[in-house]
Amino acid sequence: MEGVAERLGEIRDRISRAGGDWRSVPVVAVTKGFGLDALEQAYQAGLRDFAENYTEALLGRTKAMGRPWFTTPPRWHYLGAVQRNKVRRLAPHVSLWQGVDRVAEGVDIARHAPGAAVMVQVNVTGAPQRNGCTFEEVPALVDGLREQDLDVRGLMCVGPRDDPRTAFARLAMAAKETGVTELSMGMSTDFEVAVQEGSTMLRLGSALFGPRPARRTGDRLDRQGGF
Repeated sequence: MEGVAERLGEIRDRISRAGGDWRSVPVVAVTKGFGLDALEQAYQAGLRDFAENYTEALLGRTKAMGRPWFTTPPRWHYLGAVQRNKVRRLAPHVSLWQGVDRVAEGVDIARHAPGAAVMVQVNVTGAPQRNGCTFEEVPALVDGLREQDLDVRGLMCVGPRDDPRTAFARLAMAAKETGVTELSMGMSTDFEVAVQEGSTMLRLGSALFGPRPARRTGDRLDRQGGF
């Protein structure tokens, strides 16, 4: 992994050119598929927020926290669909659950991590294969999660490839109408548009680390330092 610090500098310049302030729009480093060296370089570049999509990968990476270069443990974001039977194992390690789209998931999170911080994932495309609740379900879901005494930080989405701006603008309006302040929208291919539409958090993988390595058949998530 070469040039993570340089890429981060370029990302911050692009955030600024898009009209945002990189100091108030944190980058969440999505380490899915990358090795421990990527995590270390991002940490040394000043990033403290990291994210994974899969339970075993996130749990494996937490084993590296005892290494000397981790002076302060990273904050882990869980991006994947919440599998209720895995919440107990994840709960001690997750700082922000970004993929909550049902109250039942919130019940399990609250059981194992009272007062946990969560984001409501919204399916902004309406495609049935995508995770997330509908726009119409957002208010009731936010209220239902708050009834579990969870800290509902805001809304999250995966933008469509064809017209992310419209989707991001609609999500920003839904956040305003619901009274939440955080917007997790924008990935490597569309983060500048997301900044322009009010994103307060960017989830970046390849823009930060370069092309994601192809997994070889039979590779295990827990190889090479725990993942």
